[in-house]
Amino acid sequence: MLFDLDGLPVHFPYAAIYPEQHAYMGELKRALDARGHALLEMPTGTGKTAALISLITSYCLANPSRPLRLLYCTRTVHEMEKTLAELRLLFAHLPPAASRSLLALGLSSRKNLCVHPQASAAAARDSVDTACRRLTASWVREKAASDPESTSLCEFYETFDRAAAAGDLASFMPPGVYTLADLRALGRQRGICPYFLARQMVKYANVVVYSYQYLLDPKVASIVSREMQKECVVVFDEAHNIDNVCIEALSVSIRKQTLEGAERNLRRISQEIDRFKATDANRLRAEYNRLVDGLAQRGNLPISDAWLANPALPDDILREAVPGNIRRAEHFLAVLRRLVRFLDGRLDTENVENEMPVAFVASIHSQAGIDQKMLRFCYDRLHSLMMTLEITDTDEFMHIQTICDFATLIGTYTRGFSIIIEPYDERMPDIRDPVIQLSCHDASLAIRPVFDRFETVVITSGTLSPIDLYPRLLNFNPVISRSFTMSLTRDCICPMVLTRGSDQLPVSTKFDMRSDPGVVRNYGRLLLEMASAVPDGIVCFFVSYSYMDGIVNSWHEMGILQDIMQHKLVFIETPDVVETTLALDNYRKACDCGRGAVFFSVARGKVAEGIDFDRHYGRLVIMFGVPFQYTLSRILLARLEYLRETFQIKEGDFLTFDALRQAAQCVGRVIRSKADYGMMIFADKRYSRHDKRSKLPGWILSHLHDAHLNLSTDMALHIAREPYDKTGSGGKKTLLTEEDLQNMAQDAMEM
Repeated sequence: MLFDLDGLPVHFPYAAIYPEQHAYMGELKRALDARGHALLEMPTGTGKTAALISLITSYCLANPSRPLRLLYCTRTVHEMEKTLAELRLLFAHLPPAASRSLLALGLSSRKNLCVHPQASAAAARDSVDTACRRLTASWVREKAASDPESTSLCEFYETFDRAAAAGDLASFMPPGVYTLADLRALGRQRGICPYFLARQMVKYANVVVYSYQYLLDPKVASIVSREMQKECVVVFDEAHNIDNVCIEALSVSIRKQTLEGAERNLRRISQEIDRFKATDANRLRAEYNRLVDGLAQRGNLPISDAWLANPALPDDILREAVPGNIRRAEHFLAVLRRLVRFLDGRLDTENVENEMPVAFVASIHSQAGIDQKMLRFCYDRLHSLMMTLEITDTDEFMHIQTICDFATLIGTYTRGFSIIIEPYDERMPDIRDPVIQLSCHDASLAIRPVFDRFETVVITSGTLSPIDLYPRLLNFNPVISRSFTMSLTRDCICPMVLTRGSDQLPVSTKFDMRSDPGVVRNYGRLLLEMASAVPDGIVCFFVSYSYMDGIVNSWHEMGILQDIMQHKLVFIETPDVVETTLALDNYRKACDCGRGAVFFSVARGKVAEGIDFDRHYGRLVIMFGVPFQYTLSRILLARLEYLRETFQIKEGDFLTFDALRQAAQCVGRVIRSKADYGMMIFADKRYSRHDKRSKLPGWILSHLHDAHLNLSTDMALHIAREPYDKTGSGGKKTLLTEEDLQNMAQDAMEM
């Protein structure tokens, strides 16, 4: 339908719209008008993606001075495909002249796009990247030109290269919407590489859907997203964990295995240097001269040679000359050997050590003779050397890349990081496993270039509460910050707080209570009673893998697990992706056949973040405990100290905020649309406290009645057995047609 929103004609791909979608679009339009950033919390299952892309597309069509350039960032390939499906639906409802001129595509790794029979057969992502480079690197293609018999090339890339040289790539990808499957099919049909075609066409596409890392990880962003204009609108969807994504992008861990692998890499590089000295010394001399001029020439590399970029360097440093004492290849190798020996010595410690980057760099300088500027250029100098030596199997050199990544980060940043050296994991003190962790504490470091570069950045999710903490964590000022509730004709969700078992003993996963036999038994009885009363699927979330393993073992010994399996089959998430996928498939089969099933999962796990338990796959979700982080983790303690000193965020406030957003994310898995319905049980006495409960999203709190705040197992069972109202009250309108919107606009004008 087509409707007017504050003077803006909006094209919407459905015949009716939810009131919250209409309000969401209004706030989004205000952010675009103000050319500022927005922070919007929209309830799960209310059409957030459709509202976003419809409003931004319509806004750009109505303002020709701002051509449509939307960068839509998702966490998973599954979410990327759903977004592209919504885009295809929207483009079909646009005026023909507009839809015929718009291009939208998804971009992912070679692993998801490669169509070469041998390269795509590799199991790991790094292996696919290496197989691709062996067939497409510029020096491989030069060798094939002189000796075609002994060197194989990728015919798909050769077609791409010829089309790019002729300026004819647009003929391979006419306007339209291209999912990853469409790109692969196009590549096979036209004989062209879909990965490099997509990489090149993102410069001209109106809508690009890709992963967070392509904007937040500096190593990837400066290659893939370098040419995106300031006018682009950036959307981070499902962004409740965006601060953790930013921190992971700038954190590095080094173990003994890393240093051993780095030494092997250095021996191999040394052999390659000796070989080149004997056969082609001019290449090494040319590289030396290039490094005198600086690193800015990286931008002119062939697209097939572009490797991971520097994790930290700003552009002005790229124009500096590389320090003289690491320009010669053998001198640079000597520096890396000294750095590896220094790190190896630091790993041989019996005590936990915590240092700031300035002190750590000073100790490197005094003991290994490597100054800050040399450290800062390590990553780019390694990249340049590997290009000169024509090394294609980059997956074998991940260890030395990690060392150079670490060196460049500590050489660049003086604040917002800690170097923590631990001789063993506190949870397993008998097993020596030393690790040096460069831990980033400031999420704003990775996302600041995005806020500075683009006019409008939209951060949105169904679980952003409390919303006022994000601007402080990410250090930005949104012009719009709002949380929406869900408009319903009936109570499709029924949240409950369970504080005690049938024997009136309190239940909690607090450290001093979690292994209490009474708590374990009451949790088991709760699940058993619910399995006997609730039809179809039940999803249970635990605070950690170790707690889940312990409590399931206890239930087995008590005979509770066998009693549960009299009613429903039980499936368990494990850290292994293949096992978990198989368990999920079988769980769905059990629900489809009518028997129902129980799925045990973990907060912060893969299932909690990306799997939907809609319809009969999830009629009840139980959150066993409050999923606080491991509070004795030294990395977490260092981050909490930094947040307190820099952003005045109290430790308790951050830990509660983080735990409650994870709990909300878990229970939100069962409601994926307004037609869905399900119950949510927060099984821990701490949820009854106002300071904890108030951090839950508004759309959950609005359905959490006072009578459901302090329940025992038998009271919760009584509520679960009450007949469910599937019709709802007819007085409240939650779907607005085009006529309704016109009447609303008319009423607003009259007022």
